[in-house]
Amino acid sequence: ARNSITISGGSESLHLALLLALGGKQKQGECVTNTNYGIKQPDRLSAPQGGSVRIPFSFYQEWELAKDPRVSVALRRTHFHGESIYNSTRRFIHKDYKNRISLELSEGQRSGSLQISNLQEKDGNMYFCRIQVETSRCGKKVWQAINGTKLTITPDQLDRFTSEAHTKTFPHPSPQNLGLLPYMVTDVTQLSQKRRQCGHRAETQGCSLEAGRSREQSLP
Repeated sequence: ARNSITISGGSESLHLALLLALGGKQKQGECVTNTNYGIKQPDRLSAPQGGSVRIPFSFYQEWELAKDPRVSVALRRTHFHGESIYNSTRRFIHKDYKNRISLELSEGQRSGSLQISNLQEKDGNMYFCRIQVETSRCGKKVWQAINGTKLTITPDQLDRFTSEAHTKTFPHPSPQNLGLLPYMVTDVTQLSQKRRQCGHRAETQGCSLEAGRSREQSLP
């Protein structure tokens, strides 16, 4: 008979016959589960404190998507099963990132970026993108990046300059290095004392009057 299978030879033959019966081409409308999927995002990123950073991502999969795939993007921090800090579908942003996370998706909704603005030192962490789509035959599918992105927050330029200035050793004031002294880091107390000593005299060692205002050039 058509589509009939003869089974003989014990349990092994029965098992083989069942495999043959279930094998062959996939029926139209069936869901394929053994498909490839994943998310790509950079291993490491760095950005200055007070600035912003974009975490780019792209994803791939072999399911047939629904006419409206309803692509949803989420972000987790610290580790793979870590706390969710953003979800585009629920319009959720964690209180630590309030008004600081935004999503950009490409026209084909296969790639995009998550931007974190006004970066703080505590934002240095691991971040994992998570994707959810609607398929035409397999329903809703969700998957997440495995390795994530390590974000490092660096001091901004002003903080770095201030830090370097306070730790730098400057030469003792002398006629040869007076031209460098406007950039000298001075003690506020000493500066105030020097101002009182100079008063309004036009010419005093370490004091001068220019355009009607006094300027300290050296300290004893």
